[in-house]
Amino acid sequence: MVRRLAGGRLHYAWIVAGVTFLALLGAAGFRATPGVLIVPLEKEFGWSTATISFAVSINLVLFGLVGPFAAALMERFGVRAVMIGALLLIASGSALTTVMHAPWQLYLLWGVLVGLGAGSMASVLGATVANRWFVKRRGAVLGVMTAAGATGQLIFLPSLAALAVDFGWRYAAVMVTCGALLVLPVVALLMRSRPADVGLRAYGATVEDAVVAVTGSPIANAFRGLGLGVRHRDFWFLAASFFICGASTNGLIGTHLIPASIDHGMPEVAAASLLAVIGVFDIAGTMVSGWLTDRLDSRFLLFWYYGLRGLALLFLPFAYGFGYVGLLLFIVFYGLDWVATVPPTVALTADIFGKERMAIVYGWIFASHQLGAAFAAGGAGLIRTYAGHYEPAFMISGALCLIAAGLSLSINRRRRMGATAAETAAATSTAPARA
Repeated sequence: MVRRLAGGRLHYAWIVAGVTFLALLGAAGFRATPGVLIVPLEKEFGWSTATISFAVSINLVLFGLVGPFAAALMERFGVRAVMIGALLLIASGSALTTVMHAPWQLYLLWGVLVGLGAGSMASVLGATVANRWFVKRRGAVLGVMTAAGATGQLIFLPSLAALAVDFGWRYAAVMVTCGALLVLPVVALLMRSRPADVGLRAYGATVEDAVVAVTGSPIANAFRGLGLGVRHRDFWFLAASFFICGASTNGLIGTHLIPASIDHGMPEVAAASLLAVIGVFDIAGTMVSGWLTDRLDSRFLLFWYYGLRGLALLFLPFAYGFGYVGLLLFIVFYGLDWVATVPPTVALTADIFGKERMAIVYGWIFASHQLGAAFAAGGAGLIRTYAGHYEPAFMISGALCLIAAGLSLSINRRRRMGATAAETAAATSTAPARA
């Protein structure tokens, strides 16, 4: 079947992109589910917001830290194998939460298992597929794949919230399990790692890519990629700005907007729908961001994205006072650049570190994104527990975004690294592939 599809008029790169979009869509919905579960778990078990938020922090940390190792595993064993393993982890973790009765079990199941699984299919997967399968339309394709996160929120969150309210949070966990299992056969049948696997070139390529066989330990290769990155100042600018990106998106808004809105008297399903509407605007914003990344300087795009996001977060504490009109203004300006930062960040990473080293180095940059998300998820939970409201968390996050806007202009795109043989060997241990 794959051979027939590869020989058809539609380039197989678009099929791979579609499968990747489907997997990323599911991963985003799975990772965002704890935001729906915070209030139901508080009511059933009496756990505090800080206790539940700690599980979310574990999830977010692993969601990011697994990225470079997942990239190395994809190089060593193939994209399809890593995606299948990730889906099985998500299905197992979410299914077992239905019988948990202690916080440590929440930490292990939703924090560790779901965090590792979802993280293996996070931003690094989209970046790897776009980089391998596309020469033309690469930025636009990456924008669409990144928009899968917003689409996942749009599809999953309102329905999960309705299940949690009408039938109980366990039904929401079962829905996540079923979603992961439904995606699994599609990945197993259609996913391929490289164009050469189906006898093709990348979409828009005029010459064959040099295929290399990756050897050595994936863990060692991942740490070599980290060693390569930390020696260059642009890595630190990208990592710091992406740390703030995570702290101001899925760590804060993705986790705490629903309980914050409930604090202001909104019904739970309506609060979840707010986050889904943000996803609607993010789909448009991220796709446009991918298109712009193919045409404009990524540094200036990041400056505007972080600046507008910071202003939106500074406005959020006041938005509730204006009712739905104020929230709508926040949703529009915040939603348009929820993850619009991803295409220009990936483009800068590839420009600075080179295509062959981009996936693992970007994996570490994405890890900083999730460390920021974990910082915000846990910190906002503590602020809510001890201050009684979320307003300080929103203000701090908004100020950090303005700092990230300044950091973005400090990245020197023209200082591309020289790709010496020694550095290439340091990134991954490779040997020429046999025909």
